[in-house]
Amino acid sequence: MTTASIDPRELDETNGVLDVLVVGGGFAGLYQLDQLRSRGFSVKVVEAGDSLGGIWYWNCYPGARTDSTGQIYQYSREDLWKDWSYDELYPSWAGVRDYFAYVDRKLDLSRDIIFSTRVTSADFDGERNQWTVRTDTGRMLRARSVVICTGFGAKPHIPRINGLNSFAGESHHTALWPQDGLDMAGKRVGIIGTGSSGVQVTQEAAADAEQITIFQRTPNLALPMRQQQLTGQLKEKLKENLPERFAQRRRSFAGFDMDFIPKSVFEVSDEERADTYERMWATGGFELWLANYQDILLDERANRIMYDFWRNKVRQRVTDPVKAEKLAPMDPPHPFGTKRPSLEQNFYDVVNQENVDIVDVNEDPIERITPAGVQTKSGLREFDILVFATGFDANRGGITSIDIRGTNDQLLSHKWSERLDTFMGLTTAGFPNLMFVYGPQSPAGFCNGPTCAEVQGEIVVDFLTHVRDGGYQRFETSEDAEQSWTAHVEEVFHMSLFPRAKSWYHGANIPGKPSQMLNYSGGLPSYFDHWEENVAAGYKAFTLS
Repeated sequence: MTTASIDPRELDETNGVLDVLVVGGGFAGLYQLDQLRSRGFSVKVVEAGDSLGGIWYWNCYPGARTDSTGQIYQYSREDLWKDWSYDELYPSWAGVRDYFAYVDRKLDLSRDIIFSTRVTSADFDGERNQWTVRTDTGRMLRARSVVICTGFGAKPHIPRINGLNSFAGESHHTALWPQDGLDMAGKRVGIIGTGSSGVQVTQEAAADAEQITIFQRTPNLALPMRQQQLTGQLKEKLKENLPERFAQRRRSFAGFDMDFIPKSVFEVSDEERADTYERMWATGGFELWLANYQDILLDERANRIMYDFWRNKVRQRVTDPVKAEKLAPMDPPHPFGTKRPSLEQNFYDVVNQENVDIVDVNEDPIERITPAGVQTKSGLREFDILVFATGFDANRGGITSIDIRGTNDQLLSHKWSERLDTFMGLTTAGFPNLMFVYGPQSPAGFCNGPTCAEVQGEIVVDFLTHVRDGGYQRFETSEDAEQSWTAHVEEVFHMSLFPRAKSWYHGANIPGKPSQMLNYSGGLPSYFDHWEENVAAGYKAFTLS
């Protein structure tokens, strides 16, 4: 009997119907598994990778690491953090994988995870109020509810370039990197893109590649990481105030252990502001982005002061004036912080090397890929390796790559093709008993990953518990609720400087797709205030039956 001919009723009798099926085995999916299991739900996770980690399974390119410090890049449970320490202040992909393995051992998660299996479709049965989920291995599962935890970076974006498949050397997107690595020593490497992965690969490749050429559309306004190797004594010191750091993580704008200074840039003297910025620059990390003065992302004049500080710092390190103008132009390419900054270790030092070149594709556009390399307007550049550091169809891509069919035989990808509507990035009308974590129109793009996994994850777990304990078989968001939330997301977005940058925050990096704010920019406290209003009003955004 083929998979397509299996009657779902046979599945009920042989395999049973799960209370919840979770798609994705990263921070969000594992939180759902552990918490739902503890509340008595029958639950399974389907994970496309061969092991745990979500994006940290796929993103194993050279230099891949977190942009959160390790002490907050973990679950906040004391029974997990008290016996765990990373070896670096900013953990590498390998360090994060070690953490997932540790959590798995502690919580015995893998027994309820189906690995090496990608969900391809999900169909809602309105008579039974259940989902039928199919996978690329032919396995079929049924569940009363489905929670999608594919993350905001689950669908890599590779730009449409003529001759893309003709290249004779090795070419890889950073999110589809070979699991056994790739030797770049003595090779001519072309890196297309200057997001976080482009910066990180450049730093690593510059150590032993023969030649590196960076193809840049927009400069990355990167901040210093200030990486440290952690000794046993320092590891213990970093745990001393972890409970407070975790508490601050939950109440801050972006889910980090820092928050904005409750003053305007213009409420302090030039000397005080300069001292603050120098201190933050020396500390490193995201303080200059997420612990800056409160009007940094709202007021263009305040933002320009910050940009000029950043620009001058970078130009002190990039000695070639041509490269300096490309990487840190005198006038900002966009307001500082309206694209997610990267954290760099020595990027602005290695670009000084003679074997590192930068091509501004606005001035010298890529025309085609050839077997030998990249043909631009000015000529052919030959390479042994091409790296596509070109980002993702963020927030929505991982979800819409699954054929999810709700009521009235409607595909989710079709519903979202022209305009995306959700209620708080959690649910969408016409698709009952379906929820998202890290979904579009949630705070995911601005948020520390484990923070969103926990605090947004709590919403999902608590709501599913309410549905079950109330004896309900079905929940669905109203169209009015999701349209109201979309309007609010757009309103907050346009109150800020974020519209001034073409970024993945609002889908501007994917040609042919509507540009719409895909991340809630009002901050975590406001986001959860909206949820509490919904709860206090008897879950008014939902129809329960």
